Amino acid sequence: MLSFAGGVKAELCQERLRKSCCTRAELYGVLLFCNLFTPTHIRITTQCVPFAQRLPRLLRKAFSLSFDVQPEDVNAGGKLKFELTDPTKIAVIMDAYGYARENSLSHHINLAVLEEDCCRAAFLRGAFLAGGSVTDPEKRYHLELVTNHLYVQRELMALLQELGFAPKGITRSANFVTYLKRSEAIADLLTTIGAPLAAMEIMNAKVEKHLRNGVNRWSNCDVANVDKAVDAAQSQIEAIRRIQETVGLDALPDKLRETALFRLENPELSLSQLAQLAQVSKSCMNHRLRKLMEMARPEEEAT
Repeated sequence: MLSFAGGVKAELCQERLRKSCCTRAELYGVLLFCNLFTPTHIRITTQCVPFAQRLPRLLRKAFSLSFDVQPEDVNAGGKLKFELTDPTKIAVIMDAYGYARENSLSHHINLAVLEEDCCRAAFLRGAFLAGGSVTDPEKRYHLELVTNHLYVQRELMALLQELGFAPKGITRSANFVTYLKRSEAIADLLTTIGAPLAAMEIMNAKVEKHLRNGVNRWSNCDVANVDKAVDAAQSQIEAIRRIQETVGLDALPDKLRETALFRLENPELSLSQLAQLAQVSKSCMNHRLRKLMEMARPEEEAT
């Protein structure tokens, strides 16, 4: 069964490869968040079949290149590996993204590749496809992007802040993680990068959680009210029986005797229901029952 994160990636892979600038931006996001991106070797590993199907088309559309190594059958599943080792091909990619091949490579995000809003969205889509995950909203809200490049993480956080998000960052096992935990922010980001259906699922899950929590609160409140009503009725009945055993109900004034009999005959009724049965107001019924309970208290306790 496809996980929620797998469903998000499958939805993102339905985005058509149109503009060459966006295609290159998306591939840029993939490379900065994939397994290995160096001047001599590029390796992308994934278990997402739609992403594996998209990768060769993405590389071909962006640079008219093909992978040196790729799975014979991406539909076979498991770990699917794509590699570039040809120095000429890698040089084309490095030059396009503004990296000096002769220098030791310390990756940064080249913002010149992301000048347009559409290119920024495409870059983030590629980053999520290669190094992203999102938790099932039925469990909790958490989206993260993982890279092994420190400066890329810092610059990604700045980019997200410019777009109106408030990301947080941590280091995990020598990787650098950027994450969001607010449901609205996660839904907005997924919408931005091309997964509006997944974003809608998150907001629907949030609404359902609120409804369930509301029902639970109401249910708990109802149970608590019933328990209070039962306890109160039991105390009233015990008081009336004490009066019955001591002075007898006939010694009571007519209205109190009538109230006592109503309560003994209807132990399950709430105060409101008992008042309605006796055709008196709720406050009047409450006053009479209080009076009966005071009369039943021992003299020393009453004083």
